[in-house]
Amino acid sequence: MTAKIPLIDVQAQNGPLQEELLQALKKVLESGAFVLGPEVKAFEDDFKSYTKAPFAVGCASGSDALLLPLMAADVGPGDEVLVPSFTFYATAGAVARLGATPVFVDSDETCNLSLADMEKKITPKTKAVIPVHLFGQMVDMEAVLKIARAKKLVVIEDCAQSIGAEFKGKQCGSWGDYGAFSFYPTKNLGAAGDAGLVSAIDSAKAELLTMLRVHGSKQRYYHELVGTNSRLDSLQAAILRVKIRHLRAYEQGRERVAAEYTRLLNDAGLGDKLRLPVMGKDRKHVWNQYTVRATKRDALRSFLADQGIGSEIYYPLAMHRQAAFQKFISKPLALPVCEALEKEVLSLPMYPELPNAQIERVVEALREFYRKN
Repeated sequence: MTAKIPLIDVQAQNGPLQEELLQALKKVLESGAFVLGPEVKAFEDDFKSYTKAPFAVGCASGSDALLLPLMAADVGPGDEVLVPSFTFYATAGAVARLGATPVFVDSDETCNLSLADMEKKITPKTKAVIPVHLFGQMVDMEAVLKIARAKKLVVIEDCAQSIGAEFKGKQCGSWGDYGAFSFYPTKNLGAAGDAGLVSAIDSAKAELLTMLRVHGSKQRYYHELVGTNSRLDSLQAAILRVKIRHLRAYEQGRERVAAEYTRLLNDAGLGDKLRLPVMGKDRKHVWNQYTVRATKRDALRSFLADQGIGSEIYYPLAMHRQAAFQKFISKPLALPVCEALEKEVLSLPMYPELPNAQIERVVEALREFYRKN
């Protein structure tokens, strides 16, 4: 029987690190410092060294990493926040949780937010913009900041899928006022559960985040702000400290997989059936996903599943068409690129350790499907 090819195999990465990870966890268990202990501070320092972000504040999840900077910017009822529609729920969800209005922006050919549509949707109520660096590729942050600074908007980069990605040699999370990172297990840098971090451009913003993650408190039992409980626990920080030492190698593995897909798919002559990922200028892509745009996408996905090949649709329904957000939309909203992406995108197996032979099997399956269809 032919072995299955999973979409993601976290154990291929974690298995070889098992002894290192166990030693790191043992150290925390013996210390008894489980919440915001020395391992969290050490991981924040490791993160800053890796990304060159000026300040870093660990938190409980990638979703909280979006919520905390919005709270720090005092976003609330009556405010509007520009968000891409074609992305994961958490971006718009964080805005809505604070009673503010998510304003949905169309996408461009890279699947990231359209700068032209973003600029058109700024109103006197707009307080912030959250560009999402989707699938591992950055938005043009120079252009975002030029527009945002002219309108005095807070800029929160959603870096959940893109740690290590660069635009013009500068990493994500070090451009805007804040950067929101997720370390969910399937991310390029994955914990063994939920974990997140917010980067900040200056010490005042970092201090505010540090207070907000512990109930708005600087000194225990004295609360200056209405905050929340969003602390990165030491066990997850210890795991992340081990894995961040290997992150460059993981990036190189993802680059290899993406390059092999691109080479084989170009050679396969499927240009009229599949559109390969579009790379923006001056980008370093870190390939959290390898996402193609496919004709007959749903039938193709079923065919791949029958062949034992994993795939996923990121995302089948854009946020402006989700039931949860209809109360924020007062008139019909047409976002043509988002709506085309919903019907066409398909993410192929992608993880650093994916063998070339399995990539070849995936491409052969794609070729076989389109020969028959």
